[in-house]
Amino acid sequence: MVWHDEFDRAGRPDSANWVFEQGFIRNKEAQIYQEPNAWVEGGHLVIEARRERVANPRFKAGSSDWRLGWDHAEYTSAALETRHLRDWTYGRFEFRAKIDPQKGLWPAIWFLGYGPWPMNGEIDLMEFYQQTMHANAAWGNNTWDAVGVPMKEFFNKDAKWGEKWHVWRMDWDADWIRLYQDGRLLNEVDLSKTLNADGTNPFHQPHFILMNLAIGSTGGDPKDLSFPRRMELDWARVYQLR
Repeated sequence: MVWHDEFDRAGRPDSANWVFEQGFIRNKEAQIYQEPNAWVEGGHLVIEARRERVANPRFKAGSSDWRLGWDHAEYTSAALETRHLRDWTYGRFEFRAKIDPQKGLWPAIWFLGYGPWPMNGEIDLMEFYQQTMHANAAWGNNTWDAVGVPMKEFFNKDAKWGEKWHVWRMDWDADWIRLYQDGRLLNEVDLSKTLNADGTNPFHQPHFILMNLAIGSTGGDPKDLSFPRRMELDWARVYQLR
């Protein structure tokens, strides 16, 4: 184990490990990201999505950029990342988490390399939306290796799946990325095929962790969903060969 966060210190997430995204960020999602929506309690990191009207602090009237042109949000949530604090090339990455698989929510545990997207490489270890669990990688000119498993497969085996903790794992080396949920292999990405147009391979460079609970957009319309809603993390762990 080369790094871990057990979320065993109540209060704000450890600033040595995590930074917060702020405001409207991506995908025309409905929420503003802000720090008060994430905290540690009872040995868990809580990321809470809320229905509340909040002014956009970056609002610029007449801006064509939706992140600036929307004057307010109807929802808030949090997104944390290890950018420029903790990053790794290859290893085993494990997260014990509990998500709320509801239409309108878009929880994710994922990774990005440095540089412009998607040439920097994106790995979606856990991404839920529209009643499907996704395990993906993206690179190049918006090229995807994507797998989606209908949530009914999980609920057919365990009707209380959404109330329980689950472990997501990535095994990543120079040749393959393999993505697992509770020991089940969901996707494996052959890195001999993940080349950008300039011949570089984004999955041979350091990546950092992102964890967020988005609302709306690809997650679906949240208007009929009651709030607040939570995504919780019990621990995050990274292992590498010495």
